[in-house]
Amino acid sequence: MSDKKIRFVVAGYGHIGKRHAEMIRRNPDAELVAVCDQLSMEELGVKDLEEPFFQNFEDLLSSGLEYDVVNICTPNGLHADFSLKALAKHKHVVVEKPMALNKVDAEKMVFKSLEMSRHVFCVMQNRYSPPSVWLKQIVEDGILGDPYMVQLNCYWNRDDRYYKKGNWHGDARLDGGTLFTQFSHFVDIMYWLFGDITNIKGNFNDFNHHNLTDFEDSGLVTFDFINGGMGSINYSTSIYHTNFESSITIIGSKGTVKVAGQYMNEVVYCNVKDYEMPELAPSNPPNDYGPYKGSAQNHHLVIQNVVDKLKEKGAITTNALEGLKVVDIIDRIYEVKNKSFTKKKTENK
Repeated sequence: MSDKKIRFVVAGYGHIGKRHAEMIRRNPDAELVAVCDQLSMEELGVKDLEEPFFQNFEDLLSSGLEYDVVNICTPNGLHADFSLKALAKHKHVVVEKPMALNKVDAEKMVFKSLEMSRHVFCVMQNRYSPPSVWLKQIVEDGILGDPYMVQLNCYWNRDDRYYKKGNWHGDARLDGGTLFTQFSHFVDIMYWLFGDITNIKGNFNDFNHHNLTDFEDSGLVTFDFINGGMGSINYSTSIYHTNFESSITIIGSKGTVKVAGQYMNEVVYCNVKDYEMPELAPSNPPNDYGPYKGSAQNHHLVIQNVVDKLKEKGAITTNALEGLKVVDIIDRIYEVKNKSFTKKKTENK
């Protein structure tokens, strides 16, 4: 496969699916073979498309088209099912975050990928941002010393401009919850840096999404890291009008750092023993969804990683086991939530 182009199909042609498709088209070592979405091209706002278009995923899989990779950009609740069907056809899979909505389905994906000797690439694009790469290096090299405390803050705006009636966002079965859809890539960064967690405690609320979603909009979660130190995740999508910040503060025995900004895209504090911080490359701008913003635009790096791996030129940036662990962590946080939190069905008086 080293001299041939890597051939992709994209399942799900919403905002992120269109971005996947465009990054594939722009990559000289990749080729977009087909696109699939249950909505029509007219409903998707697509006037012309050079590639074949399918409205049924099963039709695409049985079409006889030759391709190597299926990019799953569907609503969250369909990620596992579509991935398993693609793997069963001996295709590699690129799956948008979250990999699945529960640990059991994620484990099925890992098992199927091993059974079929095919790769699962999990899209966790924040790993590519310069501040994240820098954090990984100083944590792995022991520059911060022993981890004491890690605080992850995720404060975004997701109001009725985002949670529109008839959309999958906010639906329990297709969306899964605030941590899955909005903040799983930040949970991934925390896991990537410090590993698994235990002793989870939490407090959850639904402040202003009563008529918009089937789940909580805010939470305060505390835990211990298995490898040492303790941490917290504080999150909310109830922020007024626009995103406030997503940040990570790390307190270690040799120093303290904080990466913040709306999308965890800038180092705002670094005070570490006998260490001078290097100048980092600028972060890419966020995904722009019109009235609201998302995480960094690093999908071209995701596609390049797939190409490099399948051409045997590199390793997978986020493999299936890492994707499973992020799902497992969120799953366990939501187990705590489900014991103590009942979604309110009425508005605040």
